[in-house]
Amino acid sequence: MTSEDFLKEIQAIGEKFLLKLQKLPKADPVEIVSFSVVLLFIVTVLVLTVIACSCCCYSCCGCDGRPDPRHKRSQVRPAA
Repeated sequence: MTSEDFLKEIQAIGEKFLLKLQKLPKADPVEIVSFSVVLLFIVTVLVLTVIACSCCCYSCCGCDGRPDPRHKRSQVRPAA
């Protein structure tokens, strides 16, 4: 998949999302609830991803952005 195809796909998804938002005030209550649940799931996944990445980066680099010398990995060699 080229970058142009990817951008077109993202644009198509965005257009579908905007169309769904425009039709939402006239939708059935069940459709509104299901849309809200899906939207909540997507937001939750994104927030948890950001938290996981920030915790991982914090434990590796610390606050100042430099690697913590206590977290260096040592190579283990098999016993002869």
